Amino acid sequence: VTMSLKAQINEIGIFLGGSNYIGDIGPENYINPNEFMGGLIYKWNMNPRIAIRGTFTYAGLSSDDVNSDNQARYERGIRFTNSIKELALGLEFNFLEYNLDDYRTTHTPYLLFEVAAFNYKVAVSETAPKEYNYEAKTAFAIPFGIGYKTKLFYDFAIALELRARYTFVDNLDYNNNEINSLTFGNPNSNDWYILSGISFVYTFGRPPCYATPY
Repeated sequence: VTMSLKAQINEIGIFLGGSNYIGDIGPENYINPNEFMGGLIYKWNMNPRIAIRGTFTYAGLSSDDVNSDNQARYERGIRFTNSIKELALGLEFNFLEYNLDDYRTTHTPYLLFEVAAFNYKVAVSETAPKEYNYEAKTAFAIPFGIGYKTKLFYDFAIALELRARYTFVDNLDYNNNEINSLTFGNPNSNDWYILSGISFVYTFGRPPCYATPY
């Protein structure tokens, strides 16, 4: 057994970047950040390969048919703006051992496996032509992602990260089959949203014993 009393167990930081929606309106590019996204991250490092992490994220979502290469969408001319507030919990799996206290293990690509709940607005009724009442709704998503992190200086690290969210809803764009003016697209295809950006984290706290068996 190799032992290290130095490895730091906690990480806390911020995540900044862009967000984009994939659905029945606008461009069909998967990675196309066009709105601001930001959030907070906390990680608890179980060992140099696996961390449990939680995030809170705020992200704007918008899309416009005039920006689509799809001629039918371009001629239709629908657009929308929404926003989400998301809580996600899951695992961060490092391809390489990661420990900022050892110069040999200060960078690694990683994978994310999470579950997420998010809050957003839905249209519930039409009060006048193209004027609607909205309500807040909470839904769930299956998130997954990839990233690459490395030491910045001292106990600080930086990471590039891409997170994809497959949702179980088709109304991030206010699609509603009970409102004629909001009935569009494919009702059998749920919406996605993508979060991409940079995180800055500070590592702290040392466990009583940090062991890696071999």
